[in-house]
Amino acid sequence: MKIGARQIPSDLTLPKQFQRAFPACGALLFCILFLSGILGGGHTSSLHHHNAVFPKKIWQTWKVDPLGFEDKDSNVARTWTSKNPDYRYEVLTDQNDLAYVETHFGPHGYNRLDIVYMYRELTARIIKADLLRYIVMYHEGGIYTDIDVEALRPVSKFIPDRYDEREIDMVIGVEIDQPEFRNHSILGNKCESFCQWTFMCKPHLPVMLTLIENIVRWLKEIAMEQKVPISEIHLDFDQVISGTGPSAFTRAILDDMSQRSGRTITWDNFHSLQESKLVENVLVLTVEAFAAGQGHSDSGNHNAKQALVKHHYHASGWPTAHPRYNHPIHGEVERCNWDAECVRRWDENMAAFEALPAEEQTAQIALRQMDTPQQRKRQARRDRRGRPR
Repeated sequence: MKIGARQIPSDLTLPKQFQRAFPACGALLFCILFLSGILGGGHTSSLHHHNAVFPKKIWQTWKVDPLGFEDKDSNVARTWTSKNPDYRYEVLTDQNDLAYVETHFGPHGYNRLDIVYMYRELTARIIKADLLRYIVMYHEGGIYTDIDVEALRPVSKFIPDRYDEREIDMVIGVEIDQPEFRNHSILGNKCESFCQWTFMCKPHLPVMLTLIENIVRWLKEIAMEQKVPISEIHLDFDQVISGTGPSAFTRAILDDMSQRSGRTITWDNFHSLQESKLVENVLVLTVEAFAAGQGHSDSGNHNAKQALVKHHYHASGWPTAHPRYNHPIHGEVERCNWDAECVRRWDENMAAFEALPAEEQTAQIALRQMDTPQQRKRQARRDRRGRPR
């Protein structure tokens, strides 16, 4: 013993079994504090972990449960269960969706009351549908697919053999690949996007939570701008696409890729994609995979070997409540379906119309409103009544 050192009395020394247990107890206490959010900086952030494989679960959302499906929906849904018999299958409905969100994001879940409040207050069905798929995929992971999407091949074909599933967190596909319209006043915000009617991911991905938070923040801003409650906001087609739809989905993924890679990743990395590409644990499939047969973006057809699903669009009536920009004379530019010549003519017609004096614009609109199918039918009836017998 060193000179001057004080010897600790033997009666104050902890038993050796306690001394050996101290490190384990300390580690256990740290884990408890971390998982409780005290050291984790937030409940949701503490639950991020790596999953080796994708959950074998197929998710859909719809108005009613599968027992109440119409034949067209049942027939499409069966393609998923028949081609993937080892997968679980679940549909969240208009009757049980709120309970799901409250259970997993409420006080006894992630304790994200801002997300629960937003979902509870929303009345716009398409916004809730978009938000719900992201909520489910964050919490559960697996496959999400719209109710009107048919499975052409089993999920096992989603990841080509050359990839290791353990190195992939998300599988997405190109939907719209028309970057030449980037500067177009209407088409520019939606000309480059990944498909979100079908995608696959592992649970607790930070990008999915960020996407949810982006949507919540955006909806609050919209309500403040319109000076109305969340339940009374009005959104047009482009606002839906950019706020919660494919453009919002794409923007969040590109931002996450850029943040994780330390360099700016843009759509140029995926333009004219000829084969799948793995970028920062996100596997991006070609446009044919999830969006074949669109008539644009070089999407090919559903007979292609790479085509994995077929979107029938019979449940895509939401633009009725959130209309596209529809010029009273020249109509919707989206009717061009990304055809460059058609868009050019529409732009020229719009420019010519805008150059007219206000009185002439009003007169042309009045003439067009008179020349509707209903007006033509009425005129035909009047003509028939006026003919000599």
